[in-house]
Amino acid sequence: MRPSTTSRPVIGITCYVEPARFTVWDMKAALLPFSYIDQVERAGGQPVILPPVGDPACTLDRLDGLILAGGGDMNPAAYGEAPHESVTHVRDFRDDAELSLVRAALDRDLPFLGICRGLEVLNVALGGSLLQHLPDKVGTTVHSPAPGEYGLHPVRVEPGTRVAAATGVTATGVTEAQVAHYHHQSIDRLGEGMVATAWAPDGVIEAAELPGRPFALGVQWHPEVGDDPTLFTSFIGAAQHLA
Repeated sequence: MRPSTTSRPVIGITCYVEPARFTVWDMKAALLPFSYIDQVERAGGQPVILPPVGDPACTLDRLDGLILAGGGDMNPAAYGEAPHESVTHVRDFRDDAELSLVRAALDRDLPFLGICRGLEVLNVALGGSLLQHLPDKVGTTVHSPAPGEYGLHPVRVEPGTRVAAATGVTATGVTEAQVAHYHHQSIDRLGEGMVATAWAPDGVIEAAELPGRPFALGVQWHPEVGDDPTLFTSFIGAAQHLA
């Protein structure tokens, strides 16, 4: 049974701007996988797509929560590095818009959920850096097995953290969750105030959060494609207090 449509918190979700084909058209489009929208709606939120144009931060006073969606690599210049040869699908205009958006959201203590790239943007916004190509560090492509194909592997979650409460994995003493992955980058140096709270078996940071805030969390995996809605339900619950 889905939640009532009354008093739904309004959730802004960032999106891609990419060439796309639909019906008879082939043109640049602002787009977002529908799984993000579906998960937010099912958890009780009202999703609103935020394209990276103009000043998306001006919408924050009208939102009850913010999700930064996945996407291409950030420009390493944002954290003071030259690009690795594997860096791809860089969109500087999206980096600029989302870094500004995250900082403004944090200034307002707006409930925030970063997904994959969204975690990376959060970390860079707070002065952190990224590992530009994980296979160079871990020796495998387990985190992104093939183009357009999600991997599945466990993450170890730190008990007593926001991500543990949000996913429910420690409610019965279990400290691991199977999650869907598609990324070749991850957190290297943590940003100011960021605390790592989940890890892959190879030690890659898979979640980080800002303690002491209503909800400020990023995960490296893709909860929008899984069957477990608990992370979205917890996030929408935090946003509901502002609705």
